[in-house]
Amino acid sequence: MTKAKAVPFRSVHTVPIQRVRHGHRQAVEDVLAVEEPLEVRVSHGPRSDRRTTSLGLTMRTPGHDRELVAGLLYAEGYVTKRAQLVDVRPAVDADGAPQANEVVADLSPGTPFHPEEARKAYLTSSACGVCGRANLDALESRSLPKLLPRRPRVKAAILGSLPTKLREAQLVFEATGALHAAALFDVKGNLHALREDVGRHNAVDKLLGAEFWADRLPLADAVLLVSGRAGYEILQKARAAGIGFVASVGAPTSLAVELAQRFGVTLVGFLKESGHNVYSHASRCAP
Repeated sequence: MTKAKAVPFRSVHTVPIQRVRHGHRQAVEDVLAVEEPLEVRVSHGPRSDRRTTSLGLTMRTPGHDRELVAGLLYAEGYVTKRAQLVDVRPAVDADGAPQANEVVADLSPGTPFHPEEARKAYLTSSACGVCGRANLDALESRSLPKLLPRRPRVKAAILGSLPTKLREAQLVFEATGALHAAALFDVKGNLHALREDVGRHNAVDKLLGAEFWADRLPLADAVLLVSGRAGYEILQKARAAGIGFVASVGAPTSLAVELAQRFGVTLVGFLKESGHNVYSHASRCAP
């Protein structure tokens, strides 16, 4: 494979390999997707008594870390509006030197934050799919953006065109073949934004984080497309962001379908140019 144009340099790593084709061996260089831990810390409390709590680690592809953390905090309900998050910055040691793969999210004074509850919730959600039905009840207790039953309404032909557009925009996947992607489209099939990561939930967090910093949440008219399967955590994050239409190139899980049905989200799976499956709330799907 060759390195794709404009791939973020920290997202990929080149290694020497032996490539075997049709019985012939050749020494070449291959491009790998980078996977590294990120420790997320939260600075909270009044100005006179700031405290820092470590939520834990997540494995991610470096790049867009500021968006990743903002999207995570929003999707999990730690922040509900732009003014509650001052910044996400690199952590520093006692001498002021930046610490690799560590970031601090600065909550504005007065933003509610309960360290033990937040850490427990983070460790569960960052495990990508071990959440369970109890979290459906927790999600229902939150103040979620209202969804309209026929908005956005997307034509089948436009839906079928989205996987190709997603694939063509995946620069790091083109170079490595190793990353998931999440993208936002409008009802006409125009690509608004795309993010890639080794974790499908991280890709969604990065996408939502970009919208958070731009103060464009909730996303009432957006279609979210993910490159792999649609798991519970994808639907949970979409619903928190006010997205009523989620599509996946792969299959949904049973808990994802349950969430979509219960919370008013249109869920499409096995999306390709020739057709797709609609698992919930088909009123947003136009012929």
